[in-house]
Amino acid sequence: MSQAITREARRTCELRHRCFQLRVLTGPDAGAVATAATNEVSVGTAPGNQLVLTDPLVSRHHLRIRWMHGGYWLRDLGSRNGTQLGDLVVEAVALRDGAELVIGDSRLVFELLDREISEPLAAEPRWGSILGESAAMRRLFAMLPRVARTDTTVLIEGETGTGKSILAREIHKASARAHGPFVVVDCSAIPPTLIESALFGHEKGAFTGACAARPGAFEAARGGTVFLDEIGELPLDMQPKLLRVLEAREVQRVGRVDSIPLDVRVIAATNQDLRNMVNRSTFRADLYYRLNVVTLDMPSLCDRSDDIPGLVASFYSELTGGAAPPAALLVAFAKRSWPGNVRELKNAVERTVVLDDLAFAETDLEPVPPSFEAGTDGPTFHDRVPFDPSVPFRDAKEQAMGRWVRWYIGELMRHTNGNLSHAARLSQSDRSYLRRLLRRYADESTGVPIH
Repeated sequence: MSQAITREARRTCELRHRCFQLRVLTGPDAGAVATAATNEVSVGTAPGNQLVLTDPLVSRHHLRIRWMHGGYWLRDLGSRNGTQLGDLVVEAVALRDGAELVIGDSRLVFELLDREISEPLAAEPRWGSILGESAAMRRLFAMLPRVARTDTTVLIEGETGTGKSILAREIHKASARAHGPFVVVDCSAIPPTLIESALFGHEKGAFTGACAARPGAFEAARGGTVFLDEIGELPLDMQPKLLRVLEAREVQRVGRVDSIPLDVRVIAATNQDLRNMVNRSTFRADLYYRLNVVTLDMPSLCDRSDDIPGLVASFYSELTGGAAPPAALLVAFAKRSWPGNVRELKNAVERTVVLDDLAFAETDLEPVPPSFEAGTDGPTFHDRVPFDPSVPFRDAKEQAMGRWVRWYIGELMRHTNGNLSHAARLSQSDRSYLRRLLRRYADESTGVPIH
Protein backbone atom coordinates (compact mmCIF):
# COMPACT_ATOMS: atom_id res chain seq x y z
CA MET A 1 0.00 0.00 0.00
CA SER A 2 1.31 3.45 -0.91
CA GLN A 3 1.76 6.14 1.71
CA ALA A 4 -0.29 8.45 -0.51
CA ILE A 5 -3.53 9.56 1.11
CA THR A 6 -6.64 7.80 -0.15
CA ARG A 7 -9.73 9.73 -1.22
CA GLU A 8 -11.46 8.72 1.98
CA ALA A 9 -8.49 9.92 4.04
CA ARG A 10 -8.50 13.24 2.18
CA ARG A 11 -12.14 13.77 3.07
CA THR A 12 -11.85 12.79 6.71
CA CYS A 13 -8.24 13.94 7.28
CA GLU A 14 -7.61 10.71 9.15
CA LEU A 15 -5.20 7.85 8.71
CA ARG A 16 -6.65 4.53 9.86
CA HIS A 17 -4.93 1.23 10.46
CA ARG A 18 -5.68 -1.83 12.54
CA CYS A 19 -4.67 -1.75 16.16
CA PHE A 20 -2.15 -4.35 17.28
CA GLN A 21 -0.68 -5.72 20.48
CA LEU A 22 2.28 -7.69 21.76
CA ARG A 23 1.59 -10.43 24.30
CA VAL A 24 4.25 -12.30 26.30
CA LEU A 25 3.66 -16.05 26.02
CA THR A 26 6.58 -17.36 28.07
CA GLY A 27 9.36 -15.91 30.18
CA PRO A 28 9.63 -13.89 33.39
CA ASP A 29 6.82 -11.55 32.25
CA ALA A 30 4.39 -14.14 30.85
CA GLY A 31 0.92 -12.64 30.46
CA ALA A 32 2.08 -9.04 30.01
CA VAL A 33 0.42 -7.20 27.13
CA ALA A 34 1.15 -3.90 25.36
CA THR A 35 -1.52 -2.49 23.04
CA ALA A 36 -0.62 0.16 20.48
CA ALA A 37 -1.99 3.63 21.22
CA THR A 38 -0.44 5.13 18.08
CA ASN A 39 1.48 3.52 15.24
CA GLU A 40 4.33 2.11 17.35
CA VAL A 41 5.07 -0.19 20.28
CA SER A 42 8.59 -0.46 21.71
CA VAL A 43 9.94 -3.29 23.86
CA GLY A 44 12.79 -3.35 26.37
CA THR A 45 13.71 -3.25 30.04
CA ALA A 46 13.89 0.57 30.20
CA PRO A 47 10.82 2.28 31.70
CA GLY A 48 10.18 4.39 28.60
CA ASN A 49 9.04 1.40 26.53
CA GLN A 50 5.38 0.50 25.97
CA LEU A 51 6.18 -3.11 26.88
CA VAL A 52 8.62 -3.18 29.79
CA LEU A 53 10.18 -6.57 30.48
CA THR A 54 12.29 -7.81 33.39
CA ASP A 55 14.06 -10.52 31.37
CA PRO A 56 17.80 -9.88 32.05
CA LEU A 57 18.69 -11.05 28.52
CA VAL A 58 16.54 -8.32 26.96
CA SER A 59 18.21 -4.98 26.18
CA ARG A 60 17.06 -1.64 27.55
CA HIS A 61 15.68 -0.73 24.13
CA HIS A 62 15.33 -4.04 22.34
CA LEU A 63 12.93 -3.61 19.43
CA ARG A 64 10.06 -1.58 18.11
CA ILE A 65 7.11 -2.46 15.89
CA ARG A 66 5.71 0.33 13.74
CA TRP A 67 2.89 0.56 11.23
CA MET A 68 4.24 1.99 7.97
CA HIS A 69 4.20 1.28 4.23
CA GLY A 70 0.78 -0.28 4.81
CA GLY A 71 2.25 -3.02 7.03
CA TYR A 72 3.65 -3.76 10.47
CA TRP A 73 7.43 -3.59 10.60
CA LEU A 74 9.72 -4.88 13.32
CA ARG A 75 13.15 -3.33 13.76
CA ASP A 76 15.75 -4.58 16.20
CA LEU A 77 17.31 -1.58 17.98
CA GLY A 78 20.82 -2.97 18.16
CA SER A 79 19.95 -5.30 21.01
CA ARG A 80 22.63 -7.27 22.78
CA ASN A 81 21.15 -10.75 22.11
CA GLY A 82 19.15 -10.10 18.96
CA THR A 83 15.56 -10.77 17.90
CA GLN A 84 14.57 -14.17 16.54
CA LEU A 85 11.65 -14.86 14.20
CA GLY A 86 11.35 -18.58 13.55
CA ASP A 87 14.83 -19.86 12.72
CA LEU A 88 16.10 -16.43 11.68
CA VAL A 89 17.74 -13.63 13.63
CA VAL A 90 16.23 -10.49 12.09
CA GLU A 91 17.15 -6.81 11.92
CA ALA A 92 14.06 -5.56 10.07
CA VAL A 93 11.08 -7.57 8.87
CA ALA A 94 7.38 -7.22 8.07
CA LEU A 95 5.14 -9.09 10.52
CA ARG A 96 1.97 -11.06 9.97
CA ASP A 97 -0.79 -11.65 12.48
CA GLY A 98 0.25 -14.37 14.91
CA ALA A 99 3.99 -14.04 14.34
CA GLU A 100 6.00 -15.25 17.34
CA LEU A 101 9.23 -13.57 18.42
CA VAL A 102 11.94 -14.72 20.78
CA ILE A 103 14.02 -12.16 22.67
CA GLY A 104 16.21 -13.34 25.54
CA ASP A 105 14.27 -15.98 27.48
CA SER A 106 10.91 -14.49 26.45
CA ARG A 107 8.56 -15.52 23.65
CA LEU A 108 6.11 -12.92 22.36
CA VAL A 109 3.26 -13.02 19.87
CA PHE A 110 2.21 -10.18 17.55
CA GLU A 111 -1.58 -9.93 17.22
CA LEU A 112 -3.87 -7.74 15.13
CA LEU A 113 -7.02 -6.57 16.91
CA ASP A 114 -10.56 -6.05 15.62
CA ARG A 115 -10.44 -2.29 16.00
CA GLU A 116 -8.72 0.59 14.31
CA ILE A 117 -6.39 3.37 15.35
CA SER A 118 -7.23 6.75 13.86
CA GLU A 119 -4.46 9.31 13.48
CA PRO A 120 -5.20 12.88 12.33
CA LEU A 121 -3.79 14.20 9.07
CA ALA A 122 -3.26 17.88 8.32
CA ALA A 123 -5.63 19.31 5.74
CA GLU A 124 -2.88 21.16 3.88
CA PRO A 125 0.20 19.60 2.21
CA ARG A 126 2.48 22.26 3.68
CA TRP A 127 3.65 23.53 7.06
CA GLY A 128 5.71 26.66 6.78
CA SER A 129 8.34 26.02 4.13
CA ILE A 130 8.04 22.22 4.40
CA LEU A 131 6.08 20.45 1.67
CA GLY A 132 4.50 17.03 1.79
CA GLU A 133 1.44 15.43 0.17
CA SER A 134 2.11 11.97 1.63
CA ALA A 135 0.36 10.56 4.67
CA ALA A 136 3.69 10.35 6.50
CA MET A 137 4.17 14.11 6.20
CA ARG A 138 0.55 15.12 6.82
CA ARG A 139 0.58 13.03 9.97
CA LEU A 140 3.63 15.03 11.08
CA PHE A 141 2.02 18.35 10.07
CA ALA A 142 -1.02 17.56 12.23
CA MET A 143 1.21 17.33 15.32
CA LEU A 144 3.36 20.39 14.71
CA PRO A 145 0.98 23.25 15.69
CA ARG A 146 0.48 21.72 19.14
CA VAL A 147 4.20 21.10 19.55
CA ALA A 148 5.19 24.58 18.37
CA ARG A 149 3.00 26.52 20.78
CA THR A 150 4.59 24.90 23.84
CA ASP A 151 8.08 25.23 25.30
CA THR A 152 8.58 21.50 25.60
CA THR A 153 11.88 19.91 24.56
CA VAL A 154 11.72 18.29 21.12
CA LEU A 155 13.87 15.50 19.67
CA ILE A 156 13.82 15.23 15.86
CA GLU A 157 14.97 11.91 14.41
CA GLY A 158 15.62 11.15 10.78
CA GLU A 159 18.20 10.21 8.18
CA THR A 160 20.75 12.70 6.88
CA GLY A 161 19.22 15.08 4.37
CA THR A 162 15.58 14.72 5.41
CA GLY A 163 15.27 18.34 6.57
CA LYS A 164 15.57 18.10 10.36
CA SER A 165 17.18 21.55 10.70
CA ILE A 166 14.47 23.12 8.52
CA LEU A 167 11.81 21.51 10.70
CA ALA A 168 13.48 22.86 13.85
CA ARG A 169 13.55 26.37 12.42
CA GLU A 170 9.90 26.18 11.38
CA ILE A 171 8.91 25.06 14.89
CA HIS A 172 10.74 28.09 16.26
CA LYS A 173 9.06 30.43 13.75
CA ALA A 174 5.62 29.09 14.71
CA SER A 175 6.25 29.41 18.46
CA ALA A 176 5.80 32.28 20.90
CA ARG A 177 9.60 32.61 20.80
CA ALA A 178 9.67 33.52 17.12
CA HIS A 179 10.87 37.05 18.01
CA GLY A 180 13.87 35.59 19.87
CA PRO A 181 17.12 34.16 18.46
CA PHE A 182 17.46 30.75 16.85
CA VAL A 183 20.95 29.50 17.70
CA VAL A 184 22.33 26.41 15.96
CA VAL A 185 25.02 24.19 17.50
CA ASP A 186 26.36 21.43 15.25
CA CYS A 187 27.67 18.92 17.79
CA SER A 188 29.53 17.01 15.05
CA ALA A 189 31.52 20.04 13.83
CA ILE A 190 32.96 21.41 17.10
CA PRO A 191 36.27 19.97 18.42
CA PRO A 192 35.76 18.09 21.71
CA THR A 193 38.08 20.51 23.53
CA LEU A 194 35.94 23.50 22.56
CA ILE A 195 32.40 22.15 22.80
CA GLU A 196 31.91 23.03 26.49
CA SER A 197 32.87 26.64 25.78
CA ALA A 198 30.67 26.69 22.65
CA LEU A 199 27.66 25.50 24.60
CA PHE A 200 28.09 27.23 27.95
CA GLY A 201 30.53 30.10 27.32
CA HIS A 202 33.73 30.98 29.18
CA GLU A 203 35.31 33.70 31.28
CA LYS A 204 38.44 35.62 30.37
CA GLY A 205 41.52 33.56 31.20
CA ALA A 206 39.54 30.34 31.71
CA PHE A 207 41.95 28.54 29.38
CA THR A 208 44.78 29.31 27.00
CA GLY A 209 43.48 31.61 24.28
CA ALA A 210 40.46 32.85 26.27
CA CYS A 211 41.36 36.53 25.87
CA ALA A 212 37.84 37.77 26.64
CA ALA A 213 34.65 36.49 28.23
CA ARG A 214 32.19 35.04 25.74
CA PRO A 215 28.64 33.75 26.16
CA GLY A 216 27.85 30.25 24.91
CA ALA A 217 25.01 29.09 22.68
CA PHE A 218 22.55 28.73 25.57
CA GLU A 219 23.09 32.30 26.73
CA ALA A 220 22.97 33.61 23.17
CA ALA A 221 19.61 31.89 22.67
CA ARG A 222 17.91 33.42 25.73
CA GLY A 223 14.33 34.28 24.89
CA GLY A 224 14.51 32.00 21.83
CA THR A 225 15.53 28.49 20.82
CA VAL A 226 18.80 26.60 20.86
CA PHE A 227 19.03 23.84 18.25
CA LEU A 228 21.45 21.02 19.08
CA ASP A 229 22.06 19.38 15.72
CA GLU A 230 23.54 15.84 15.60
CA ILE A 231 23.17 15.45 19.36
CA GLY A 232 24.35 11.83 19.02
CA GLU A 233 27.86 13.16 18.31
CA LEU A 234 28.09 14.91 21.68
CA PRO A 235 31.12 13.51 23.59
CA LEU A 236 30.17 11.19 26.42
CA ASP A 237 31.90 13.30 29.06
CA MET A 238 29.85 16.35 27.99
CA GLN A 239 26.50 14.61 28.27
CA PRO A 240 26.05 14.89 32.09
CA LYS A 241 26.88 18.61 31.87
CA LEU A 242 24.22 19.12 29.23
CA LEU A 243 21.78 17.10 31.33
CA ARG A 244 22.33 19.42 34.31
CA VAL A 245 21.65 22.46 32.13
CA LEU A 246 18.43 20.96 30.79
CA GLU A 247 17.20 20.05 34.27
CA ALA A 248 18.27 23.15 36.20
CA ARG A 249 17.67 25.64 33.36
CA GLU A 250 20.83 27.46 34.28
CA VAL A 251 24.31 27.47 32.80
CA GLN A 252 27.76 27.88 34.29
CA ARG A 253 30.46 29.38 32.08
CA VAL A 254 33.87 27.72 32.01
CA GLY A 255 35.94 29.49 34.67
CA ARG A 256 32.94 30.98 36.48
CA VAL A 257 31.61 29.95 39.90
CA ASP A 258 28.03 31.24 39.85
CA SER A 259 25.32 30.11 37.44
CA ILE A 260 23.32 32.13 34.93
CA PRO A 261 19.56 31.45 34.68
CA LEU A 262 18.23 30.54 31.25
CA ASP A 263 15.01 31.21 29.37
CA VAL A 264 15.42 29.02 26.33
CA ARG A 265 13.71 26.23 24.44
CA VAL A 266 15.75 23.21 23.38
CA ILE A 267 15.32 21.31 20.13
CA ALA A 268 17.72 18.47 19.34
CA ALA A 269 18.16 16.39 16.21
CA THR A 270 20.00 13.22 15.29
CA ASN A 271 20.47 10.94 12.31
CA GLN A 272 21.33 8.08 14.67
CA ASP A 273 19.04 5.87 16.72
CA LEU A 274 19.73 7.08 20.26
CA ARG A 275 18.09 3.98 21.71
CA ASN A 276 20.69 1.89 19.92
CA MET A 277 23.40 4.15 21.34
CA VAL A 278 21.95 3.76 24.85
CA ASN A 279 22.19 -0.01 24.41
CA ARG A 280 25.86 0.35 23.45
CA SER A 281 26.52 2.78 26.34
CA THR A 282 27.67 5.51 23.94
CA PHE A 283 24.77 7.78 24.90
CA ARG A 284 23.55 8.33 28.44
CA ALA A 285 20.11 6.90 29.15
CA ASP A 286 19.16 9.77 31.48
CA LEU A 287 19.99 12.38 28.82
CA TYR A 288 18.00 10.43 26.23
CA TYR A 289 14.94 10.40 28.50
CA ARG A 290 15.35 14.13 29.15
CA LEU A 291 15.48 14.92 25.44
CA ASN A 292 12.78 12.44 24.49
CA VAL A 293 9.84 14.50 25.75
CA VAL A 294 8.31 14.90 22.29
CA THR A 295 9.90 12.92 19.46
CA LEU A 296 9.23 13.82 15.84
CA ASP A 297 10.20 11.39 13.08
CA MET A 298 11.26 13.10 9.85
CA PRO A 299 10.49 10.48 7.19
CA SER A 300 13.10 9.48 4.63
CA LEU A 301 12.27 10.16 1.01
CA CYS A 302 11.68 6.46 0.36
CA ASP A 303 8.91 6.62 2.98
CA ARG A 304 7.32 9.59 1.20
CA SER A 305 8.09 8.84 -2.44
CA ASP A 306 4.72 10.31 -3.44
CA ASP A 307 6.14 13.71 -2.48
CA ILE A 308 8.96 13.59 -5.06
CA PRO A 309 7.05 15.21 -7.98
CA GLY A 310 5.84 18.07 -5.76
CA LEU A 311 9.30 18.64 -4.31
CA VAL A 312 10.92 18.59 -7.76
CA ALA A 313 8.35 21.09 -9.04
CA SER A 314 8.91 23.36 -6.04
CA PHE A 315 12.72 23.30 -6.31
CA TYR A 316 12.62 23.75 -10.09
CA SER A 317 10.23 26.71 -9.84
CA GLU A 318 12.39 28.32 -7.14
CA LEU A 319 15.54 27.97 -9.24
CA THR A 320 14.02 29.13 -12.53
CA GLY A 321 11.80 31.96 -11.34
CA GLY A 322 8.50 30.10 -11.65
CA ALA A 323 8.95 27.69 -14.55
CA ALA A 324 7.43 24.21 -14.48
CA PRO A 325 9.81 21.23 -14.68
CA PRO A 326 9.91 19.08 -17.83
CA ALA A 327 7.80 15.96 -17.63
CA ALA A 328 10.91 13.85 -18.35
CA LEU A 329 12.56 15.25 -15.23
CA LEU A 330 9.58 14.30 -13.03
CA VAL A 331 9.48 10.78 -14.48
CA ALA A 332 13.22 10.21 -14.16
CA PHE A 333 13.51 11.52 -10.60
CA ALA A 334 10.45 9.57 -9.43
CA LYS A 335 12.30 6.34 -10.30
CA ARG A 336 15.31 7.02 -8.10
CA SER A 337 15.84 5.89 -4.54
CA TRP A 338 17.57 9.09 -3.24
CA PRO A 339 19.66 7.73 -0.33
CA GLY A 340 20.63 11.36 0.43
CA ASN A 341 16.94 12.22 0.79
CA VAL A 342 15.55 15.72 0.12
CA ARG A 343 18.98 17.36 0.20
CA GLU A 344 20.23 15.07 -2.58
CA LEU A 345 17.02 15.61 -4.56
CA LYS A 346 17.35 19.40 -4.32
CA ASN A 347 21.00 19.28 -5.39
CA ALA A 348 20.10 17.08 -8.36
CA VAL A 349 17.38 19.50 -9.47
CA GLU A 350 19.83 22.39 -9.16
CA ARG A 351 22.44 20.57 -11.24
CA THR A 352 19.86 19.80 -13.90
CA VAL A 353 18.79 23.46 -14.06
CA VAL A 354 22.31 24.93 -14.02
CA LEU A 355 23.75 22.54 -16.59
CA ASP A 356 20.50 22.02 -18.52
CA ASP A 357 21.39 18.33 -18.25
CA LEU A 358 18.37 16.06 -18.65
CA ALA A 359 20.74 13.21 -19.53
CA PHE A 360 21.93 13.36 -15.93
CA ALA A 361 18.35 13.27 -14.72
CA GLU A 362 17.71 10.05 -16.62
CA THR A 363 20.81 8.29 -15.23
CA ASP A 364 19.99 5.27 -13.09
CA LEU A 365 21.35 5.75 -9.56
CA GLU A 366 20.93 2.10 -8.56
CA PRO A 367 22.42 -0.02 -11.35
CA VAL A 368 22.33 -3.76 -10.91
CA PRO A 369 25.79 -4.79 -9.67
CA PRO A 370 27.76 -6.49 -12.44
CA SER A 371 28.45 -9.49 -10.21
CA PHE A 372 24.72 -10.33 -10.38
CA GLU A 373 24.75 -12.00 -13.80
CA ALA A 374 21.50 -13.01 -15.43
CA GLY A 375 20.60 -16.60 -14.75
CA THR A 376 23.14 -16.99 -11.95
CA ASP A 377 22.21 -18.90 -8.81
CA GLY A 378 18.68 -19.59 -9.98
CA PRO A 379 16.11 -21.59 -8.06
CA THR A 380 17.71 -24.87 -9.16
CA PHE A 381 21.13 -23.97 -7.71
CA HIS A 382 20.87 -26.89 -5.27
CA ASP A 383 21.13 -29.27 -8.22
CA ARG A 384 24.68 -28.03 -8.78
CA VAL A 385 25.87 -28.23 -5.16
CA PRO A 386 27.45 -31.58 -4.27
CA PHE A 387 26.44 -33.07 -0.97
CA ASP A 388 29.24 -33.02 1.61
CA PRO A 389 28.43 -35.09 4.73
CA SER A 390 31.37 -33.50 6.58
CA VAL A 391 29.67 -30.10 6.57
CA PRO A 392 27.43 -29.60 9.65
CA PHE A 393 23.74 -29.08 8.94
CA ARG A 394 23.73 -25.50 10.25
CA ASP A 395 26.73 -24.52 8.06
CA ALA A 396 25.25 -26.18 4.99
CA LYS A 397 21.95 -24.41 5.58
CA GLU A 398 23.65 -21.03 5.94
CA GLN A 399 25.61 -21.56 2.72
CA ALA A 400 22.48 -22.57 0.83
CA MET A 401 20.49 -19.66 2.24
CA GLY A 402 23.28 -17.26 1.30
CA ARG A 403 23.23 -18.50 -2.28
CA TRP A 404 19.47 -18.19 -2.45
CA VAL A 405 19.48 -14.65 -1.02
CA ARG A 406 22.12 -13.64 -3.55
CA TRP A 407 20.00 -15.02 -6.39
CA TYR A 408 16.82 -13.40 -5.06
CA ILE A 409 18.43 -9.96 -4.60
CA GLY A 410 19.88 -10.08 -8.10
CA GLU A 411 16.54 -11.03 -9.67
CA LEU A 412 14.71 -8.41 -7.60
CA MET A 413 17.05 -5.61 -8.67
CA ARG A 414 16.85 -6.67 -12.32
CA HIS A 415 13.06 -6.78 -12.12
CA THR A 416 12.94 -3.24 -10.71
CA ASN A 417 15.68 -1.90 -13.02
CA GLY A 418 17.85 -1.13 -10.01
CA ASN A 419 15.27 1.09 -8.28
CA LEU A 420 15.96 0.37 -4.62
CA SER A 421 12.79 2.03 -3.30
CA HIS A 422 10.63 0.03 -5.72
CA ALA A 423 12.48 -3.14 -4.77
CA ALA A 424 11.96 -2.48 -1.06
CA ARG A 425 8.22 -1.92 -1.52
CA LEU A 426 7.84 -4.93 -3.80
CA SER A 427 9.66 -7.29 -1.45
CA GLN A 428 8.19 -5.70 1.70
CA SER A 429 11.72 -5.15 2.99
CA ASP A 430 13.35 -2.27 4.78
CA ARG A 431 15.30 -0.15 2.26
CA SER A 432 18.47 0.17 4.36
CA TYR A 433 18.45 -3.59 5.08
CA LEU A 434 18.01 -4.32 1.36
CA ARG A 435 20.91 -1.98 0.56
CA ARG A 436 23.14 -3.89 3.00
CA LEU A 437 22.17 -7.20 1.38
CA LEU A 438 22.83 -5.75 -2.05
CA ARG A 439 26.32 -4.61 -1.06
CA ARG A 440 27.12 -7.83 0.75
CA TYR A 441 26.09 -10.27 -1.96
CA ALA A 442 27.47 -8.18 -4.79
CA ASP A 443 30.91 -8.66 -3.20
CA GLU A 444 32.53 -11.99 -4.02
CA SER A 445 34.89 -11.57 -1.07
CA THR A 446 32.06 -12.60 1.28
CA GLY A 447 32.88 -16.21 0.48
CA VAL A 448 29.45 -16.97 -1.03
CA PRO A 449 30.08 -19.38 -3.96
CA ILE A 450 29.32 -17.95 -7.38
CA HIS A 451 28.68 -20.30 -10.33
